[in-house]
Amino acid sequence: MPDFRVFCAPPSTEPVNITLSPEESHHLVAVNRAKPGDTVVAFDGHGSEWICELVTDHKSAAILMVRFGQKIAPLPFEITLGQALPKGSFMDSIVRKATEIGATCILPLESERTQVHLDGNRQEKKIEKWQTAALEAAKQCGNPFVPEVLPIQSAISFMESAKGYDLKLIASLQPGARSLKSVLNDFSTAQNRAPKKVLWLVGPEGDFTPAEMSTSRSFGFEPVTLGPLVLRCETAAVYALSILSYELQNA
Repeated sequence: MPDFRVFCAPPSTEPVNITLSPEESHHLVAVNRAKPGDTVVAFDGHGSEWICELVTDHKSAAILMVRFGQKIAPLPFEITLGQALPKGSFMDSIVRKATEIGATCILPLESERTQVHLDGNRQEKKIEKWQTAALEAAKQCGNPFVPEVLPIQSAISFMESAKGYDLKLIASLQPGARSLKSVLNDFSTAQNRAPKKVLWLVGPEGDFTPAEMSTSRSFGFEPVTLGPLVLRCETAAVYALSILSYELQNA
């Protein structure tokens, strides 16, 4: 993979040249020290990439000359992560790791045990920050698809309204939770195919409450164990997405 990747807004027509935003220009030229003649991959976050040459290294309006464009096929499945808000800056890390693993969408949730509550302007700034983290992670790992970070929702309300998924999973510490492999095997046996759209909810510190787990089961969520050890919520999110992605890629 070429050394330099930059984000660009989706062009309306196939571009000959691409002028980068001031932020992307500064990062490419001042931070990464790209020079004229260097190969740069520009991508729009929706699967389109352009292999380019840097021709003007202006720090606020760098210009790329397009050599050729390409469309990257998406993964044959979509994973949405519903993550109850953790304390501190752990959500930033979760968003980055979810992007690296290939999550399609990230949904921050407020649950009964969530200790972080964001309203109004603070919420908008956090969503913007997490979306930026997703973009930065996509540039670093070569993911041509940037996951969407949705507005914060109530966990219970989302459980009750979540539709359009082949399979809805919720990480659980409670007795009776099943392994992911057994849940996927049951789905494949019943549907004669692997799931294409999967939702996985991961709780906050202390997990979802018994009432929230009961609600999830009432609306079709499958409780899934992540093993015998109690994982921190940021570890649980990465672990859950990793094993699910692996299983779906090898289904």
